[in-house]
Amino acid sequence: MPKSHIKIHPEDKVAVALGPLDAGSTVLVDGREIVLREDIPQGHKFALTDMEKDEPVIKYGYPIGVMKEAVHEGDWIHVHNMKTGLGDLLTYTYEKQECELPPTEERYFQGFRRSDGKVGVRNEIWIIPTVGCVNNVAQAIEKKAQSLIKGSIDAIAAFPHPYGCSQMGDDQENTRKILSALINHPNAGGVLVLGLGCENSNISELKKYIGDYDDCRVKFLVSQESDDEISDGLALVKELVDYAGDMEREPINCRELIIGMKCGGSDGLSGITANPTVGAFSDLLISKGGTTILTEVPEMFGAETLLMNRCENKELFHKTVALINDFKNYFKSHNQTIYENPSPGNKKGGISTLEDKSMGCTQKSGSAPVRGVLAYGEPVHEKGLNLLSAPGNDLVASTALAASGAHIVLFTTGRGTPFASPVPTVKISSNSALYGKKKNWIDFNCGALVEGTELTELRDRFFDYVIAVASGEKVKAEQAGFHDMAIFKQGVTL
Repeated sequence: MPKSHIKIHPEDKVAVALGPLDAGSTVLVDGREIVLREDIPQGHKFALTDMEKDEPVIKYGYPIGVMKEAVHEGDWIHVHNMKTGLGDLLTYTYEKQECELPPTEERYFQGFRRSDGKVGVRNEIWIIPTVGCVNNVAQAIEKKAQSLIKGSIDAIAAFPHPYGCSQMGDDQENTRKILSALINHPNAGGVLVLGLGCENSNISELKKYIGDYDDCRVKFLVSQESDDEISDGLALVKELVDYAGDMEREPINCRELIIGMKCGGSDGLSGITANPTVGAFSDLLISKGGTTILTEVPEMFGAETLLMNRCENKELFHKTVALINDFKNYFKSHNQTIYENPSPGNKKGGISTLEDKSMGCTQKSGSAPVRGVLAYGEPVHEKGLNLLSAPGNDLVASTALAASGAHIVLFTTGRGTPFASPVPTVKISSNSALYGKKKNWIDFNCGALVEGTELTELRDRFFDYVIAVASGEKVKAEQAGFHDMAIFKQGVTL
């Protein structure tokens, strides 16, 4: 029989309803009967003990906020009676936690080996505009080029964006970093870089960031220098298809697999089902020599010390402190509240404070040591668990993961979303109701974790699924033909 509720940690003062619970009903927690004084929606919390005003609310074994008023055992605990306990910039102490993972058996996927030695999990042709002025041209070429698909080509996709000109300083630098990283991404068997000609981030400028490239794989077109940019673009795409279409998949060791991890539209079950499953997956991949990347820094606030203490050395600890405080200062520099989170959808799903959300979010990191801390747009250098500076916005963060080298993005959700990113984006539901309703969006259901399936069993099934995706199985967003990208806007527009 499925459980009606869960107490996550022995020290917790709240439990979470796994389904709707009625006022007046009795639940058994640690051998004690608790009578619910109010209706408790799925994913929401109820008190396991009386709590006074300003008393910390403990969930996951850590404070997730404080009471705004006194409550009784069996009361519904949410935004109406609790609030964040977080402040602004903090001082941190490094208390290293030993968390090495023993190696496990090698696994392989079927991927594409590129001429530079990199590995891709897709063989796509990408059309990347240098500036938003040629977005429509890029999309017109994409549309007309669909008839050219042949051989092992998985898709031909354009990635429009509004940037590349009228930017200054770090803002323009970010655009150039992200565009060049996507141009070099091994999931693309061929890339057409489409410029206008007079933009700040023109092709000549962008080549400085791209570095060495295979001129069979990367083609360039300046629209102002062409009599018919669409016709010329199609001709170049045909050359790229002819070049990449004969490439074949081959066995690749999982130690070369890089997986990004992100959540959005979280609910009260995200930190209990989907995120722990992804965390267990991350540990398993890392135990096989692979790499994972965790991002959305604002959703680490309140749980950052858990990551800091898993840093492999003091240098990484200090980088993680800077990662957190730099993002807090970014908020403050724009006169924004650091803890203006969670979203309305998060709250409806049962998440009450940023600490509540962050404790659930960081479950995706598993238990592995932190081996790398990356700036926005920086490629991954170290195998194992990496932390990446990027905001919580779904499209921006997922694009950042791809730009840092992720072959696939794992996206957990309790609300659902159809969005895509430059790389296959696996949607993972935290509850079975969402999976049943939106099978055209959701690729894998973790709601089974509170319906009798053990974590290790679900982890192994999920690992097999990710290997299948890496080997060519298309996720729902790919089946729908979706490809998205978004760049982190951080400066003025001229």
